[in-house]
Amino acid sequence: MTKNIFIVAAVAAIIASSASAQNLIGRDTVAGDLNEDLIEAIEDDAERELDRFGNEGRPDGFTGSVALRGIAQSGNTDSVTVGIGTDMNYVFGPNGIELQLNYAYSDDDDSASEESLFYGLEYTRDLNPQFFGFAKVQGSADSATDAQYETDTFVSFGAGYRIFNDNNIQWSVQAGPGYRFAELNDISEGDVDEGAFGVSSDYAHKLTETVFVTNDTDVIWSESDTVVFNDLAVNIAMTETLALRTSILTEYHTEPGTAEDTDNTFGVSLVYSFN
Repeated sequence: MTKNIFIVAAVAAIIASSASAQNLIGRDTVAGDLNEDLIEAIEDDAERELDRFGNEGRPDGFTGSVALRGIAQSGNTDSVTVGIGTDMNYVFGPNGIELQLNYAYSDDDDSASEESLFYGLEYTRDLNPQFFGFAKVQGSADSATDAQYETDTFVSFGAGYRIFNDNNIQWSVQAGPGYRFAELNDISEGDVDEGAFGVSSDYAHKLTETVFVTNDTDVIWSESDTVVFNDLAVNIAMTETLALRTSILTEYHTEPGTAEDTDNTFGVSLVYSFN
């Protein structure tokens, strides 16, 4: 695993050190836009494979991937921005465990450094080819001064159903009750500590042998706030183990306090899979 991470870091460094690099979608060249996207939105991005909710169709054993983005500047502006995403899966018979982490760090000479972490740990057990049960903990931590929530955690359990599960389209939904607890940056507002209900949708569509689209949505209802996370991405396979991923991650709160209700993060990642 360590060796694979170093391979990704080396390839990402080559991309970042190019004179320019560009987003592959809707742009004139592959050069400067990739660098621009890396500078503007270097956070909260993890690889999503066509392995979706539940364990149906997954091989036994360990699979996973790691995505890395980063850039450093010096001179008139001194800054460092790094983003790392991992998706680890372990399947044994009808049981499966999945760990997802998204970490971002940014530091420049004009403002304080900022860190953010999104995470999810889920256990699933297949009941039959269509239905499965799950238990899950997911959350986030954000050190940004303008963020409403310093930490936000949701623990839940429930059941899921596979709507589509073939070689080209996989779509699963799951829902269940849980408990939400969060710490707010504004201490005068108090912390969140209450029951909640979560619904998730996990969609993947294979367009060609090398291109697929994913859209993952999580909605968590509670008395104090409803939060929606949506991750829309296009994945382009370059080799059997390397892929380029462009994405937009949206976070929406119905009760944002003094912060904006919607945050959008645009990103480009180089992804290495070790299956």
